[in-house]
Amino acid sequence: MRISDIIEDFIKSMFQDDDEAVIQRNDLAEQFNCVPSQINYVISTRFTPIQGYYVESQRGGGGYIKIQKINLSKSDYLMHIITSIGNKISAKEVDIFVNNFLDYDVIDERIAKLLKSATNDKVLSSIKNEKDELRAKIFKNMLINLV
Repeated sequence: MRISDIIEDFIKSMFQDDDEAVIQRNDLAEQFNCVPSQINYVISTRFTPIQGYYVESQRGGGGYIKIQKINLSKSDYLMHIITSIGNKISAKEVDIFVNNFLDYDVIDERIAKLLKSATNDKVLSSIKNEKDELRAKIFKNMLINLV
């Protein structure tokens, strides 16, 4: 497991009893024997609004980073994702969204496989220039039908 994955799992474990986690960046970096920028990287890439988190940071001597889970209904969450997807989306981005949906119990494994299969590069291989545009339309349409 990579250090980023370990840090992410540790922070997520802090949400067991509450929808909020407060961390001291330097203390966490020391605990995992890494540089504080590694903590910043994990938070900025794995705890984003699209992934269902709100991050607030206070810099300085007594500074902290507060991460809150955004509690939305499944329909609200899916609508938020649909509106955040632009005109293009890559297969990798679809994969990230679908994995997040699974993590938050928005969809089950069967639906995840369908979403990934319908937007896979192999399915869209005959379309060279507009593959990501078509993938976005397919993905959005499938999500709308889940709302």
